[in-house]
Amino acid sequence: MTVSHHNLLGEPPATLLPEEPEADKALDAALPDGDVSAVAADFPSYSAAWAELATRALTAGDPVAAYAYARTGYHRGLDQLRRAGWKGHGPVPWSHLPNRGFLRSLHALGQAASEIGESDEAARCATFLRDCDPSAADALDG
Repeated sequence: MTVSHHNLLGEPPATLLPEEPEADKALDAALPDGDVSAVAADFPSYSAAWAELATRALTAGDPVAAYAYARTGYHRGLDQLRRAGWKGHGPVPWSHLPNRGFLRSLHALGQAASEIGESDEAARCATFLRDCDPSAADALDG
């Protein structure tokens, strides 16, 4: 006989961050090779700009700068998630485009942590990303 245990409280609802059309427009205008730093300065709570800066720093071989950018995007994203009702767990779907800046920052933070020898932090980030949405981890790990 197989016994299964179910969470009687259920999983919390997905957290969906609000859209930021002005910041999206500014970032789109800065891609692929424009000044993303200006976007981060104009919209400092916009995780997608920080994620892009982190990705560029990783590509350029500067994991310390990438770590700083990613950490900023991650914390700004956590602030937004909490304001949106997130209680520290539950789905943060990759399919919802405004969530992607946070998820990309979390992924970049894990990559940068790995590159600077912070293996525990890298593992925590990988687990957290997969807990938020396995499809985010799959998409970002390519």
